[in-house]
Amino acid sequence: MVEDVRAGVPAGSISARFHEGLARAVAAVCGRLREETGLGEVALSGGVFQNVTLLGLAVTLLREAGFTVYTHHLVPPNDAGIALGQAMVAAGGNLA
Repeated sequence: MVEDVRAGVPAGSISARFHEGLARAVAAVCGRLREETGLGEVALSGGVFQNVTLLGLAVTLLREAGFTVYTHHLVPPNDAGIALGQAMVAAGGNLA
């Protein structure tokens, strides 16, 4: 990014590359974890995924890779949803 800024690359292009790179990293890590665990479901939430650009790119890449992707809809994506996530884990992943 620093080299791009110094070279005069437009901010929009730098931002797009950054977001795409980060989304690809998320998808790559999820892919490795699936290889190790066999899990094919991913939940994306938290402060990072308040960024709609990053969220959209990550969801697209993960779905293309065959993952089932869950995102926040009823619970805020930031700290307000942490307790609910902890309760979900404590309940064995099933609050229904």
